[in-house]
Amino acid sequence: MSPVVDGVFDDLTRQRAREIIARYPQSRSALLPLLHLVQSVQGHVSQDGIAFCAQLLGITTAEVSAVVSFYTMYKRAPGGEHLVSVCTNTLCAVLGGDEIYARLCKRLGVGHEETAGRPGSKGSVTLEHAECLAACDLAPVLQVNYEFYDNQTPESAVALVDELRRGDRPAPTRGAPLTDWRGAELQLAGFFGEPQQLRDAVDAPSAAPETLAGNRLAEEKGWQAPAMPDKPPPLPTAPEKVKK
Repeated sequence: MSPVVDGVFDDLTRQRAREIIARYPQSRSALLPLLHLVQSVQGHVSQDGIAFCAQLLGITTAEVSAVVSFYTMYKRAPGGEHLVSVCTNTLCAVLGGDEIYARLCKRLGVGHEETAGRPGSKGSVTLEHAECLAACDLAPVLQVNYEFYDNQTPESAVALVDELRRGDRPAPTRGAPLTDWRGAELQLAGFFGEPQQLRDAVDAPSAAPETLAGNRLAEEKGWQAPAMPDKPPPLPTAPEKVKK
């Protein structure tokens, strides 16, 4: 372990890293949660963080860097206490997502992956526009530290960000109670802290009425999916080649 990396990550982080690696038959499979662990400590993935993961897993820093640069959830620069992700994919965009993002850029005075306030300080906010957040039935949506805030308007989004900057943590529309971004990263690495935190996350509402509308209608109408046949039908055979 190099002295630089050794001075960055404490004994608790090393213990957690070993616990993560022990979950997998092949150690290199632990890379994704290890990178979330690094972000929970540093607020981003630094060169030290890349070296830390590479040394623990016995792979090259180039292999780790390839993963870090591929996935947008891994950040290469220090960010704010909160990460605000605005969906600007097709449906959210046409329903107001583009306007929400533009209003937040103006309100915060920042652009994509830029931070308003001192990185890591209370009330600081990193803004990003995101690809589909898989909540089209509740568009337009945004996330704070990957927790959902549904059916947003430019006004409600600005009010939400203003609350975050004041140090408040407004409840998400659904999902676990809001924590800060580093806390969310620690949870993504598999560590929930006190048992109550895990219970709160599990017990929190996870589906909105709009999402369950089809289920509710099927129950009212007595509709059911057809039963699976006892024996699946034979697979179609490939057509014979036409002889010339």
